[in-house]
Amino acid sequence: MNDAATLLDVCDALLFDLDGTVYRGADPVPGAADAVSRARSRDTPVRFVTNNASKAPEAVVAHLAEVGVPAADDEVSTSAQAGVRLLAERIDPGARALVVGTEALADQVAAAGLTPVRTADDGVAGVVQGHSPDTAWPVLAEACLAIRAGAVWVACNEDTTLPAERGLLPGNGAMVAALRAATGAAPVVAGKPETPLLRLAADSAGSTRPLVVGDRLDTDIAGAAAADMASLAVLTGVVTPAGLLAAGPGQRPGYVAADLAALDEPACRVAVGPQDGWHIDTGGDTLTVTTAGTGDAADPMALLRALCDAAWRTGIMAARPGDDAAATALADLGLT
Repeated sequence: MNDAATLLDVCDALLFDLDGTVYRGADPVPGAADAVSRARSRDTPVRFVTNNASKAPEAVVAHLAEVGVPAADDEVSTSAQAGVRLLAERIDPGARALVVGTEALADQVAAAGLTPVRTADDGVAGVVQGHSPDTAWPVLAEACLAIRAGAVWVACNEDTTLPAERGLLPGNGAMVAALRAATGAAPVVAGKPETPLLRLAADSAGSTRPLVVGDRLDTDIAGAAAADMASLAVLTGVVTPAGLLAAGPGQRPGYVAADLAALDEPACRVAVGPQDGWHIDTGGDTLTVTTAGTGDAADPMALLRALCDAAWRTGIMAARPGDDAAATALADLGLT
């Protein structure tokens, strides 16, 4: 790799997570719109990839516009689209598919050439389940009957919780768990961290070298690892420096950055690994940090990349400073 090659140079498409990466609820993530715009100026295809199966692509596009990120419907990839595609591959064209979810999900089912239904009548060949705030016992009961009768079951995602203004609420995965318990069956899952949604997004962009960009290790980064795609974890949402150090083998990003501005930085600089400005002593049961020459000794993010490398190699997650500059950087990262 050319030392000057940026992340935009080494990928042929960007697969962006949404909440926590491009926006936080109704608020834009600072700098995200500019980063997306710069990617477009380089003719790098972008896809906005969401596990949310309750909204149609045009609704996602409308929300992106509200946070200053113009997008087209075909740039949005949802777990509803991926889930319906999985179901359509497994049952006959025109077959009856019981929908557990919103009307937007039912519309996806119809667009795929299947017949959406809401009751477990004879002839239901499949069940597709996505989040809806209206899902209640009668809805789950119909799905239970269909699954027990042998219908193919696809879950758009298994996110157990859903962030809301009042806190974490039950997500689609909580309802999926209820049906698992009631049927003894397990669904085929489309959304992250499973691979179908990311592969759908990459295929739609004609990409063979996509970069998955997200703020969650358990969905975005784990999904990228499962799909053998490169990944960038940004600290604008859920993931924390401490969480990165503790990441298991299937949830470790190749690149780590504070935010999406890193897309314009040299990829070798953003990559997890040893850093010229920092020395990490891995002896004992603590990572001891000291500055090393000039390099990136003033950059806490460079230290975080070095610490991730050391922690993932050794299993040691506790860090302590060996000098004043290290103490400042560790404090900035919340790792003191």
